[in-house]
Amino acid sequence: MNENTRRPALLQAGRPSPTLEDLATAAGVSRSTASRAINGGLKVSPAAQAAVDAAVVALGYTPNRAARSLVTKRTASVALVIPEPDARVMMDPFFAAVITGVNEALRGTDMQLVLLMSRAGDDSARTIRYLRGGHVDGAIVVSHHKGDDWAETLGSTGLPTIFIGRPWDTSFGVPFVDLDNFEGGRLAARHLAGIGRTRLGTVAGPVDMPAAADRLDGWLQGLRDAGLQPGPVVHGDFTTPGGADAARHLFTEAPELDGVFAASDLMALGVIELVRSGGRRVPEDVAVVGFDNHALLAAHGLGLTTVTQPMVDMAVTAGQLLIRAIEDPELPLEPVIYPAELVVRGSTAGPTT
Repeated sequence: MNENTRRPALLQAGRPSPTLEDLATAAGVSRSTASRAINGGLKVSPAAQAAVDAAVVALGYTPNRAARSLVTKRTASVALVIPEPDARVMMDPFFAAVITGVNEALRGTDMQLVLLMSRAGDDSARTIRYLRGGHVDGAIVVSHHKGDDWAETLGSTGLPTIFIGRPWDTSFGVPFVDLDNFEGGRLAARHLAGIGRTRLGTVAGPVDMPAAADRLDGWLQGLRDAGLQPGPVVHGDFTTPGGADAARHLFTEAPELDGVFAASDLMALGVIELVRSGGRRVPEDVAVVGFDNHALLAAHGLGLTTVTQPMVDMAVTAGQLLIRAIEDPELPLEPVIYPAELVVRGSTAGPTT
């Protein structure tokens, strides 16, 4: 008997792809047993599972994802929700690190990543409808704002959801992965005070973002710890142009500043550009501390003192937590908080001269 005569008759007739019925026939089991075997092996004997596995290899069988999802109630997709304009997402390395980390967490699974970003004039309703529509098995939300209702809405849907960054309102019980942003701001203040800088200001992040609020609170606490009066605060938008514009207002209000903490590395770059354009030196005249530790600043030849935010690691953790939540929705998940660490480089070297 040759190889072709051992295959089901339907395949010999020229059918392009083997069906579930073909698989069941080749394995010598019922269609329902074959279906259970390829969808997790529930209530399938070891012998039947082995026969189906062998038939899958012999026939080159590929499960129909649409049919499989009807059985498993799974889509094999997860969403990464970024409620920010696409221009900012594409320009900020923070988001590239998040996507890299989540993809790494999904490596070795059958899950695909669906990226959901805001469009001009959008509110969250369109994305919420999509998430509620059964298109994904879970969601990771990053870069959220005070006015967003993501935690409340997704917390009530039953869709497994993980936040990267603390939600503004944690009472809805959505698990999250975050950095100790308060301690990061405090470390920046302590460091600048420790190198003898006493006239300090900050370019804070957006007032409606939890991470920015926590960094500012930590900064102010660090100044109090050092016995210094709080200096001027100007809010930026986590971009380089926004940082430069905020720094312009900062130095207009307090031209005597000898140290600045910027709540992101991109804003720190804008601060440094503004300082240098005014004929002052970094760090001799103005010491600058950033936040993120983005590798891209090395391309500018800038040794920036900064607080490390291990975004790839944090995103990997968020992805792993989401997988666990999808596999066991009743499993309680606690927040994961990464410690803050200050990396000292040339932008703060030495006291004012």
